[in-house]
Amino acid sequence: MAGRIEDYALIGDMQTAALVCRDGTVDWLCLPRFDSHAIFAGLLGTEEHGFWRLGPAHASDAEPPTAARRSYRGDSLILESEWDTPRGTVRVIDFMPPRDGAPQLIRIVEGVSGRVPMRSALRMRFSYGRVVPWVHKHEGRTVAVAGPDSVWFDTEAETYGKSLTTYSDFTVAPGERIAFTISWEPSHKEPPALPEPEQSLEATEDFWREWVEHCTYHGPYREAVVRSLITLKALTYAPTGGIVAAPTTSLPEDIGGVRNWDYRYTWLRDAAITLSSLLRTGYREEARAWREWLLRAVAGDPENLQIMYGIAGERELGEAELDWLPGYETSAPVRVGNGAAHQLQLDVYGEVTEALHLAHMTGLARNDYASLLQLKLIRYLEDHWDEPDEGIWEVRGPRRHFVHSKVMAWVAVDRTIKLIESGDADGPLERWRELRDDIHRDVCEKGYDKERNTFTQSYGSKELDASLLLIPQMGFLPPDDKRVIGTIEAIQRELSTSDGFILRYPTQGDDEGVDGLPGDEGAFLACSFWMADDLAMIGRVDEARKLFEKLLSLRNDLGLLAEEWDPHLQRQVGNFPQAFSHVPLIDTALRLTASGAYGG
Repeated sequence: MAGRIEDYALIGDMQTAALVCRDGTVDWLCLPRFDSHAIFAGLLGTEEHGFWRLGPAHASDAEPPTAARRSYRGDSLILESEWDTPRGTVRVIDFMPPRDGAPQLIRIVEGVSGRVPMRSALRMRFSYGRVVPWVHKHEGRTVAVAGPDSVWFDTEAETYGKSLTTYSDFTVAPGERIAFTISWEPSHKEPPALPEPEQSLEATEDFWREWVEHCTYHGPYREAVVRSLITLKALTYAPTGGIVAAPTTSLPEDIGGVRNWDYRYTWLRDAAITLSSLLRTGYREEARAWREWLLRAVAGDPENLQIMYGIAGERELGEAELDWLPGYETSAPVRVGNGAAHQLQLDVYGEVTEALHLAHMTGLARNDYASLLQLKLIRYLEDHWDEPDEGIWEVRGPRRHFVHSKVMAWVAVDRTIKLIESGDADGPLERWRELRDDIHRDVCEKGYDKERNTFTQSYGSKELDASLLLIPQMGFLPPDDKRVIGTIEAIQRELSTSDGFILRYPTQGDDEGVDGLPGDEGAFLACSFWMADDLAMIGRVDEARKLFEKLLSLRNDLGLLAEEWDPHLQRQVGNFPQAFSHVPLIDTALRLTASGAYGG
């Protein structure tokens, strides 16, 4: 059985990622890319679907011991786990070196004290656990082959096969280091080069140390901010600059339910807000790479803008269900691909335009096509902003006139007007000023409930939606506007959980709600960070700080957050780690630091 979501650590090479549990088991790894088929899919099934366990030998492999301590080595993505056993202490170092050739997952066992018996158990299952590969020896190396894929396993330790699993039993003494490496290569090519684990470890540590040195944030929440930035960097696909929402699929928003989605793609919304956080903390190169990715993905076809693309800009992300996988804690179905790719979500135009505007304002070198793209997006919005859409939460129910979507359409027009006013683009300034006013008036007349003094989820609705918290943050209305304050207080009353976190919107249990799905979900962490931001903006800074620090306490021991927090089960739920949780963490830390609203 897979561990709790928060029991996992992330390691990665900025092209793919693995999840390592507290007991030393790698339960998730897709090769060679984030969106490739998994060779370890035990996270969404059982050990029969692939895993790699490395830790102290134990009488029962069914109950392996968990590490007594684990941490990342400094500001890096190098995981160190330590076990204390009756025979001594042992450390396992897990990492994936930034790629210069074949992708590799390297695990180094290091004796700390005593003589500790160890076991490595490697069960590779290709195609999300469905295919048992042909495992054999080739010039002294172990290789697993299935169709187009081959995975090479290298170690100096003795190995043997049993029950379609490759084992190694050995003992490690103080100061002794024994390395294990798997490397992926297309099966029709020559074998990958022999790994050099120690040199790779040194190079990986150097890479992360140098990267973190560019961070310009030095406030009181630096540890949390830096760990979130490292996580966002790890979710960036280095060859193209695309940013995945999460490295996993189908980790449930509702344990045992059907709210299970594939997040291994680049949502324009998620990537745009990630770009914003990176820019404001000193990472201009990542911002430039994402802008180039955006221009390639959208190309000359902004009228058919998708809400998400593949990490190299692919448009077809057809959704399918893997019925041979029982799902994480029987949360089925397990989905790959994402059918929401072709939804109409008008807010995306605002997020993309805001990101391009911020890049321009922070001095990123001008790109004429980026400005041209921005103008094309507004011309599309001129004719479509007043249509119903599926909204920020990708509802699978009927389209509605979502207030947040209209607000972000206003943002798109507003930021483009500012671009023209700066002299860096030409456009029908007066016409678009009138458009901006029209959208603003429409939202305030149709999306606002005067009796309750709050904006609503959609036109004519009585429901609330946490995305309304972005109204002051986007500059649609000032923070001291009574309608903004009323909305914040209404969301606190109606969408707050018992422990003070914020739901996205009301769900209906076994009945289908606005999103067209049965079941409930946890508190959406991004929304709770947005609430902290808003509280600070309206002068309730102590309350904002307390909420923010309470949110920080939800991170696992390595500083990682999933998409949601289940207030009933008191655990993280949803895909993990989630960019859409770590980005607002950074943003709120910056806002609170600027306001002086922090303890100590």
